[in-house]
Amino acid sequence: SHLLKALESRQHTVIKADLRRTSNWESLLNDADAVVNLAGAPIFGKRWDDRVKSDIHESRVEGTKKIVAAMGQAKAKGGKIATLVNASAVGYYGAVYDGALDENSPAGTDFLAFVCREWEEAAHSAELRYGIRTVITRLGVVLGRDGGALQKLIPPFKAFIGGPIGSGKQWMSWVHIDDAVGIIIHALENSAVRGVLNASAPQPERNKDFSKTLGQVLHRPSLLPLPSLMLYAMIGGAAEMLTTGQKVLPKATEASGYKFKFPDLKGALANLLKT
Repeated sequence: SHLLKALESRQHTVIKADLRRTSNWESLLNDADAVVNLAGAPIFGKRWDDRVKSDIHESRVEGTKKIVAAMGQAKAKGGKIATLVNASAVGYYGAVYDGALDENSPAGTDFLAFVCREWEEAAHSAELRYGIRTVITRLGVVLGRDGGALQKLIPPFKAFIGGPIGSGKQWMSWVHIDDAVGIIIHALENSAVRGVLNASAPQPERNKDFSKTLGQVLHRPSLLPLPSLMLYAMIGGAAEMLTTGQKVLPKATEASGYKFKFPDLKGALANLLKT
């Protein structure tokens, strides 16, 4: 993923493996100080049939359980491993069309919320069972330069057929990739930080406003609504994240001392799309 590439560029050791299976990745934890777990089957580009949904769930939940167990073993052998930063998503809150949400808001009841809830429970066991400091980063829609949702949305605008998705009234909790990585590094380097951090910008936007700003930055109109069915054809089941949404605020993230590099959408898009 583009988030993994961004972390790799900062000279972290990156392990690419199916963490549900035992292999040599486990022995690498013996010398590690901390683990950032981003593992999970891709959610973009496929229709979410039962098989894909199962893979999305199992790769995250069972993979995290394996990581936690391996971290516990490394610690028992006298290793210095002390921190787990585990990915999750703002999908934890479910589809909420109005009202602001923060890290203390309850979980939703749809598929993504179910996955996130079990994913986080698996990660929290690192602290409950082994005393390993654990931070959960609930990622918003990550806007990056190489892949992800933004790169799927740009072509219609460049073809002068861009616009809001469906009604455009749904909220989009987005985050610039530099802030997504920044929050992960912040969690790694600050031993006082633990629990849940929303990795989403402090200024979420309704989809119609997101689309309008994207059009302005690309110097293209944002007039034609993109039908939900067309979006599903473009990016698969992940379209569910863009056709529904939630207004998520990073209250605990900012309280922990993190300063957003790109708090507003226009500045974030201008940075990502500059030539």
